[in-house]
Amino acid sequence: MQDIAAQLNAWHASGRSFAVATVVGVSGSAPRDPGAALAVDETGEAIGSVSGGCVESAVYDLCQEAIRTGEAVLERFGYSDQDAFAVGLTCGGILDVFVQPVVPGTDPAIDAGIAYIASGTPVALARIVSGPDALLGATVAVTADTHHGSLSPAASATPGPTTLSLERSIVAEARAMLDAGRTGTVVLALDGRPCDPTDQGTVTVFTEAYVPAPRMIVFGAIDFAAAVVRIGKFLGYHVTVCDARPVFATPRRFPDADRIVVDWPHRYLDTQLNRIDGRTVLCVLTHDAKFDIPLLERALRMPVGYIGAMGSRRTHRDRNTRLREAGLTDTEIARLRSPIGLDLGARTPEETAISVAAEIVAHRRGGSCLPLSTGDGPIHTPPVPHPSPNLPPAFRAIQRPSLRVSVRVS
Repeated sequence: MQDIAAQLNAWHASGRSFAVATVVGVSGSAPRDPGAALAVDETGEAIGSVSGGCVESAVYDLCQEAIRTGEAVLERFGYSDQDAFAVGLTCGGILDVFVQPVVPGTDPAIDAGIAYIASGTPVALARIVSGPDALLGATVAVTADTHHGSLSPAASATPGPTTLSLERSIVAEARAMLDAGRTGTVVLALDGRPCDPTDQGTVTVFTEAYVPAPRMIVFGAIDFAAAVVRIGKFLGYHVTVCDARPVFATPRRFPDADRIVVDWPHRYLDTQLNRIDGRTVLCVLTHDAKFDIPLLERALRMPVGYIGAMGSRRTHRDRNTRLREAGLTDTEIARLRSPIGLDLGARTPEETAISVAAEIVAHRRGGSCLPLSTGDGPIHTPPVPHPSPNLPPAFRAIQRPSLRVSVRVS
């Protein structure tokens, strides 16, 4: 929903009712990940996408129906072997889509969540997408230090002990998801205890974490870096260029960078300890031992998502020797992707940037790096989990529940 937040905020500010359809479960070769959203307002205007076109019309109709009735609904879209042209995913995947009507001013959690997302404030929006009818669609918006909304079926209702326990559990686990920057589902008992998806008397909570864009830090203000910066922005990263040489690290050379820093790479990285996480990408293009070694000595011990360094195989072997002499273990050194990028036969800076981006995406998504034509399995692989060590046990292995819904194929 983050990619359509600005338009939703505009609708909300104008008092316009609308419905949001969100992908909350995926299996097989479905085209969009959980969190993808399509919204329709009371005039029939539509924004966003849940499937890239496969089931948009059917979801659009569900949104209009939700606006009319004021009721949330969970719908499953799958492939029909009997009729490939039925409403479904001809790619063979399955999408679980939750459609929720929104009337501005009637739900404090939705109101606060849309405002937070539009302003760029980190927030987790937790919604009950499966469970007792009285709780379906109940939403809580959670930030680092507060939350908005309640699980009470009505504003005048007084929550009982069970509802309060469930609400406290949802808030705690949504905050953990926010801390990790993750989106996913968890199944809870009605008293808030984590439980098995097959148990009776449960709720399925879908939590979307809206956090600032992941960071890409490019070290080395060279021509190749300019191309990497451009493709990093294309992939949605907040990109910083760092180089100790002020004559090269300039806005004119890197107009696409969000920030340009003139400093020794390792010294700048030392100042970023509280701003990097498991989504952070470090591209070391300095290609100079006096810059590389102090930087990599620190970077390879940090909980970042990807570390790649430019250089020949000879440079890589020499670099590894120097890193061992600096005290790094073989396990730490094994995190380094060098020579950086996939073997695409790249020559130009732009081709090299594509190879670097391809490796980053493959590492993040768990891709095999083989041509799709060589395999016969699913095209879209399940997301690769990167659990935070601070997450509670219920979130270290987030489960996709077996939602009790009918499959819509016609």
